[in-house]
Amino acid sequence: MSLLGSTTLVAQRVDSLAAARRVVAATSLAAKEYAGGVAPAGGKVTAPQEVEESKEFLNGAILDIPSLPAAARAVAETGLRELRAMLDRAAAPDSVARHAASLVQQIATAVGGGLEPFPSQPPSLARGAAIYREQCIQCHGPAGRGDGAKAKHLTGPPPADLGDTVELADVSPIDMYRKTAIGVAGTGMPEYADALSVDDRWAVTAYVVTLRADPASVHEGEGWYAAQCASCHGAEGRGDGALAGTLSVRPPALSDLAVQARFSDAQLEGLILHGRAGTPMPGFAGSLDARAARTVVAFLRTLPVAERQHGQPSASAAVFAAVQQQIDSAVAQHSERKAFDAYLTFEQLETDVRARNAALAGELEDAFATLRARAAAGASPEELAAIRQRLMSGLERAERLVADKTSDANLFTESFVLMLREGFEAILIVGALMAFLRRAGATERRRDVAKGAWTAVAASIATAVVVEMLFEITPGQREALEGATMLVATAVLFYVSYWLFSKIEAAKWSAFVKGRMEDALSSGSSFALASVAFLAVYREGFETILFYKALLTSAGSAAGAATAVGAGIGVGVIALVFVYLAINHYGVKIPMRAFFAVTSSMLYYMAFVFAGKGIADLQEGGWIGTTVLDWAPRVPVFGIYPTVQSLSLQVLLLALAAFAVYWLRRVPAEAT
Repeated sequence: MSLLGSTTLVAQRVDSLAAARRVVAATSLAAKEYAGGVAPAGGKVTAPQEVEESKEFLNGAILDIPSLPAAARAVAETGLRELRAMLDRAAAPDSVARHAASLVQQIATAVGGGLEPFPSQPPSLARGAAIYREQCIQCHGPAGRGDGAKAKHLTGPPPADLGDTVELADVSPIDMYRKTAIGVAGTGMPEYADALSVDDRWAVTAYVVTLRADPASVHEGEGWYAAQCASCHGAEGRGDGALAGTLSVRPPALSDLAVQARFSDAQLEGLILHGRAGTPMPGFAGSLDARAARTVVAFLRTLPVAERQHGQPSASAAVFAAVQQQIDSAVAQHSERKAFDAYLTFEQLETDVRARNAALAGELEDAFATLRARAAAGASPEELAAIRQRLMSGLERAERLVADKTSDANLFTESFVLMLREGFEAILIVGALMAFLRRAGATERRRDVAKGAWTAVAASIATAVVVEMLFEITPGQREALEGATMLVATAVLFYVSYWLFSKIEAAKWSAFVKGRMEDALSSGSSFALASVAFLAVYREGFETILFYKALLTSAGSAAGAATAVGAGIGVGVIALVFVYLAINHYGVKIPMRAFFAVTSSMLYYMAFVFAGKGIADLQEGGWIGTTVLDWAPRVPVFGIYPTVQSLSLQVLLLALAAFAVYWLRRVPAEAT
């Protein structure tokens, strides 16, 4: 056989497979549309338009029969014409659905599988948003409401409202993908099978699915999922939760698009509320209403996307990116229309931004209005650039509120390290005090040291309560207080991390307390001795309060933040008990140098994060400006934001760290 002949056969097989996919998609969609247009018992048409659409899908499938692989043509010919006859006589939707499912299975068997083309990589919301702007926005509008510029000029039914949760409740992502691939006959919806790749069609499908829910709903649903489902399904829906191995049936991987895309929103809500017979999946109807179940579904839809699987914010991040690109286009083209499109896109997030910071939402609304007005009036490029900077500044602050996510694992680790390091240092200090008394022959004075230490613990708890009350009674200054707290924590963390490097020899601890203890013993005062212990331990307690307040502040309103931090504290306390027993009862020697080197690195990382987030809080409260750098990265897990103010402080910290390392290498340890 010639190379040309072989290539022709391969092309024919590819075309035949594409035709089989179109027929399967059209058959499945026909059954779906028909179910929405005929009474459940059959015989009565309730929505003629839905029935006509289902017939159009079948008509298109019948036209594709000659292009099918030879093995599938006969079964498709018979099955499609039987389905068409069932539609003509208004058969019961259930029987049509069963017949359609059977036909799809027969075609798949004849072709040999491969009829469900899922993407090679998780779909990207950012890519989907870009395709939506290029291909869909003119008809469906910026927010998917069916109000695009071309909507009024289309013949036939108006574009679908992609944000209508009621109308789309029974439409699964794979249904939407199929409509994107083969179009909808009799409407303005074209087919994109040739214009867009499989990956691109799935990307825009994933993006369109997110238009049904606002970020606040996704956030709420994530909190409920973390509390009720993560132990079995895993934090990211991979079916790898802590209890998954104990179940008789392994939980499905909800992050797998091939699994989740087959379920409509209504089906997922039903599983959440009523469970699934024959599996360990319980129903939560007793503790969850339908509205709350929809928020869980909204969160589940973000699990299979690339941004989520790569640890980045999902739907809201894509919307912010889209708004910023539309603003750039409006400024570059002096276009009032594009400025209005940018505002309509921002409306998807405005409710959530307003709920978190009403003043910021108002500022952005005014800035969008100004951009529209000045673009229409032919303002100078310099004036439009200034308005753009104002908008970018506000959007940067808004994105931190809405899109930034804090990893529970990070919070747990940081909380654990803080408790372990601060507690360990307190143990060392108290131990040094007790050892000094033993060497001085004043073991009877240990009780005074213990009293001072326990009093310091009580005073630390009281300080924590006072600090929290201060935040509660000054809500108008909360951003300033939170920002200041994180910046003070940054300074102390940086100092402590450097200080620990120079105090890693065990002998240093004796020198640290010797002078204070000698003075207290020579005075003979129990109060003086207790005061030494009190001040040493209270310093650690105050640092701990400051660091934990900054840690919780950096997490914002992230679902599960308090739980993760609390778990870190609990595990840290347990670890400290073992450390104490190991040192005092079994004589174990802790490798001080390694311990302090590791914890110092962690403290420096936290100082770096708190620096960026502390500046962010002050910017949110309007205490300092926000100058956005378009080229700068945004990495919230490191507290990195694309603003001059936050990056300047972090660059300073890097410079100081480099100098500290140089100094410690240059100066002998004894001299520090």
